[in-house]
Amino acid sequence: MTVIWDLKDLTHPLHSPVLTIGNFDGVHKGHLALFDRVKERARAINGQSALMTFDPHPIKVVKPGNGPPLITLTEQKLGLIENARIDVVLCIPFTKTFAAISAYDFVREILAGKIGVREIVVGYDYTFGHNREGDIQFLKEKGQQFGFVVHVVEPVYVGDKLVSSTSIRKLVQEGNLLQARELLGRDYQICGVVVKGKNRGGRLLNCPTANMELIDELVPKPGVYAVIVTADNRMLEGVTNIGFNPTFGRGPFSVETHILDFNGDLLGKKISVKFIERLRDEEPFGSIKDLAAQIRRDIQKARKLFESKEKSLDKAPSL
Repeated sequence: MTVIWDLKDLTHPLHSPVLTIGNFDGVHKGHLALFDRVKERARAINGQSALMTFDPHPIKVVKPGNGPPLITLTEQKLGLIENARIDVVLCIPFTKTFAAISAYDFVREILAGKIGVREIVVGYDYTFGHNREGDIQFLKEKGQQFGFVVHVVEPVYVGDKLVSSTSIRKLVQEGNLLQARELLGRDYQICGVVVKGKNRGGRLLNCPTANMELIDELVPKPGVYAVIVTADNRMLEGVTNIGFNPTFGRGPFSVETHILDFNGDLLGKKISVKFIERLRDEEPFGSIKDLAAQIRRDIQKARKLFESKEKSLDKAPSL
């Protein structure tokens, strides 16, 4: 996958590009439906599958400080797009100057002129240009003028649930990771750097934890979760506590992960935590002894969960 970070770096039009445009926060099943149509049309006309997205997210520029937490920051988003096998990604700097471009100029100068679009695939609610003045009908009209075809992908549902970034964000914040997984098509994960904590886990509870300084913005509801940790190029099972450590008096917000059967040093290293299942709410305990006993039960519950998942995979028919 080729990533172009600025339109200035695009020195000539792409080869018969079929383009989709959007923020693609989460790269969820709805986005993947767009990508599939792009790739299908690109194969049909022997062209390149292409995608335009923005960094930072436009709402951070248009309404600074008022935007929702992002499901996927740029690095992870681009990795997921690469996994979807898109040929070219235009990751455009979103600035106030860019936001001021009219819908007509965006089509004429950028889509038709700079990129040389042959076909465009957009979602059912697509709008663009200054103050969102351009809509699908406008795009179709300009397509006739500038020689490209517009395809519209209808909304994607899982059961009766609309797949959208807003829905997924709400599910994650509610701690409903199972439904979030259904809409995303994968387990939700967060990334961060391991920093020095208060050492309560190892010193007081005999349960050392990796304390994360988060990179990601969207964090599940406080509670205890069974997780898969990626650290040092290894995938490890673990239990993560998100919250405020109420047994010790309400402290600062923290994300702490106990990695099962692991005694390495991760301080200063970047790790990712993939949420498999919510185990319980975070709650205060009457004593450190009671908390330690509950942590042992959490670990045992997580082990049984991982064992059952491994057995179900073993029984799955091979393809």
